[in-house]
Amino acid sequence: MDTRKLEYFVKIVDSGSITKAAAALHVAQPALSQQVSALEKELKQRLLIRSKQGVEPTAAGNSLYRHAQTILRLVEEARQDVATSGAAPSGRVSIAIAPYSMASSLAPKIVREVKRRYPDILLHLTEIFGGVLSEAIKNGKLDMALIYEPGEIRGVRFTTMIVEDLYLVANPAMELETDGSGAVTLKTASEFDLFLPESNHTIRQVVDRALHDQGLLLRLAGEVESVPSLSRLLRANLGATILPRSAADALFPDQHFQVHRIVEPALQCKIALCTADHEPMSEAASAVLILVREMVKNQLLDRYGTGPA
Repeated sequence: MDTRKLEYFVKIVDSGSITKAAAALHVAQPALSQQVSALEKELKQRLLIRSKQGVEPTAAGNSLYRHAQTILRLVEEARQDVATSGAAPSGRVSIAIAPYSMASSLAPKIVREVKRRYPDILLHLTEIFGGVLSEAIKNGKLDMALIYEPGEIRGVRFTTMIVEDLYLVANPAMELETDGSGAVTLKTASEFDLFLPESNHTIRQVVDRALHDQGLLLRLAGEVESVPSLSRLLRANLGATILPRSAADALFPDQHFQVHRIVEPALQCKIALCTADHEPMSEAASAVLILVREMVKNQLLDRYGTGPA
């Protein structure tokens, strides 16, 4: 199966008519029909339903259409990568950064360093939660994500960058019972009203699981995924939250909140780089990926946590 046949097929489906597709491709209509027939013979499936109104893809045709789009996009990326090989990386690179994390504090540094090293790369930054991550990475809308590692998701790969302990973050006026090192037990943390993200967030899942294992109840004051709102709630002393130390430092740099490591048991989460499991990256995305790895290692690992086991 050559890519020209796939290109012709995609154009026919997009046009809804072999006649219109032939005109757009500057190919004789009989020749275009022969290409479709050759595809159907090769795949042993009927791909198009023809009528006076035009053509519609069959179920098999829809499946081929989706794969053909991916194949043609990869072929075009390969052409561009080969054409620009040896030159400075260029193009658009999209990165998702987890809200409620230290990763958000890296955004200005990532933009600054990419601009310095690779002036022809355009960065697209967004925030995202795990629920829609898999599809965004797999369909090419995102090149990579720096997020809390949620566990295995089919079609994407997680590279653990840093493992961090979780801390109770509270208003300075809140009275907390701490040990000699300034830590609080999970039982103590569970006695306070807590503002946490929704249950699909990795931190919430770690907290829920730990409380369940210890036979403790969660006193949920509210589900909050807005950093400004969370900051205002903590300042008003309406409850506490649970975050990695790096996230607390990044999200509330001037608030002087209490930040106490949780022990008995200690809770941990992972920050990971997420990429597609199979699709190759563009040269520009590969360059940015290496840069992000360097920044996480050099600026966060020594200060806040350990590397992957």
